[in-house]
Order: sequence, then C-alpha cells, then structure tokens
Amino acid sequence: MVGRLRTKAGDALLRRVAGPAARRKRARIHDTPGPRWFAPDRPVRTVHADASMYVGGLAALLLQSLHPVAMAAVWAHSGFRGDPWGRLQRTSTFLAETTFGTARDAERAVERVRGVHARVTGRTAGGVPYRASDPSLLSWVHMAETYCFLEAHRRYGLHPLTCGQQDAYVEDMASVAVRLGVTDPPRTRAALVAALVSRRRELEATDESSATARYLLVSPPLPWPARLPYLLLAAAAVDLLPPWAQDLVPVPRRIRFLVRFARPGGLAVTTAIRWVTPPLPSARTDR
Repeated sequence: MVGRLRTKAGDALLRRVAGPAARRKRARIHDTPGPRWFAPDRPVRTVHADASMYVGGLAALLLQSLHPVAMAAVWAHSGFRGDPWGRLQRTSTFLAETTFGTARDAERAVERVRGVHARVTGRTAGGVPYRASDPSLLSWVHMAETYCFLEAHRRYGLHPLTCGQQDAYVEDMASVAVRLGVTDPPRTRAALVAALVSRRRELEATDESSATARYLLVSPPLPWPARLPYLLLAAAAVDLLPPWAQDLVPVPRRIRFLVRFARPGGLAVTTAIRWVTPPLPSARTDR
C-alpha cells in the first residue's frame, strides 16, 4: 500500500515538472550514449539532481521578477500565466538536457532557447525597449537562478558541497550561460553574490512582479492535497531570498507567518519530495 502511494505520488510530481512523458524523457536524457558537458562528479549534477531544486526554482522566479524589464518580457511573451506548467516543464527539460544529456542534445537545447530569445522584443509599460537576447537581461536571469539553486542546496541539499565545490558549481553554470549569450558571468560564489548586489539599483516592485508573486505564492494551479506542502515550500523560497529582495516581494500574510517555520518546513517538504521521487538513472558517458 505504502509503496503504491509512493509511486503514485512520485509519478504525479514528475508529470507536473517534466510533462506527461516524464519517464520516457528521463530515459532519453540519461540513457542515450555519448559525451556530456559535465562529468558525473561535477557539482552541477549534484545540485540539479537534488530535491532542493524545488525550493531554489521557486525562489529564482521570485527574484527574477524584481527586474522590471526582464519581467515585462516574461509577462508579454511567456506562457507563464496561461500555461504555467508548460513553462516549468520546458525549463526543467532545458536544465536536464544541459546538465545530464549528451553534448549534442545540450547544444540543441541552447540553440532552441537562443532562437526563442531572438524573437522576443518589445517595450515595457513605461516605454523602455527590450530584447530577450540582451546580455544584461540574460545575465540577471542566469545569476538569479544560479544563486537560488545553490543557496537552496546549501540549506536543504542531501550532500552538502564544500566551499570549493560551490565555486565549481558557479563555474559550471557560467559555462552554460556563456553559450546562451551571457557576457563574463561570475565564476565563484563570492563573485556571484557581489554581482547580484551590484544589480540592486535596477530592481523594483511592479504590478507585474506583484501579480507574479501572488500567483506563485498563493494561487498556483494545484490540487487541494498539495496546497499545504506547497505553502511550506513557498515560505522556504521566500526565506531563501536575500533580505533586500524579501523587502521588495509582496509576501501574503499567511506566507509571512510560515516564514518563521521556513527551515523545518522546507526540510520536511524536500525530504518528502526526495522520498517519493524515483532516483535519476546514471547518465551514460560512452565516447
């Protein structure tokens, strides 16, 4: 009985994150022979295979939304509002293909994303022109993801990284960022934190960022049994943000109440996710 419930819950979670063909997609990414961008012992594999990514991913979305130009592009061109799960699945597939997939699949994933970015242009509500391929915007998105993924793993990861491995994770992420068009990304954790702080003057709360925060924290399209664990996950994500970023996010009262329990709550949720999620297959590295 417990085994069946565990399998059912794990499959439901995978379908939400990776789509209806999640298991086949996993098999293709991990079982296809060929060289990979990252060796099995690289920190990027450790971080991206861990359940802490659920906290880090939500925190990254909240942090990214505070850049008004980047948020305007997402709001106007992304399927975030109409198809949030589809956008999540595309993002998770990109991370999986570039982290665990063959070099050929990783290169194709980058080419797809660059093609999408090349078509995304427009103006903010205030008339500021933007293009998604702008290295400055790409850099912001990259740094927010890298910071949040790493900080979530530092707090909730099953296998903690040493200081040297944390720097190596930032270096791994930088190698993908360069392929996407980011210019001179940070390559150590200290440089990453400093670079984030240097962008603070560009950040502000906008109508779009506030609507995004309310949607992510209060109104995600989830069945009722998943709502309580998700609230704990949301509180852990808010708590993960730098204090200066937390001040800009309009956090609902119920989440603010739960933030005081964020660490035990986040640990409980990530432990539960780790328990129900099938382990990743060992990616082949045939050459």
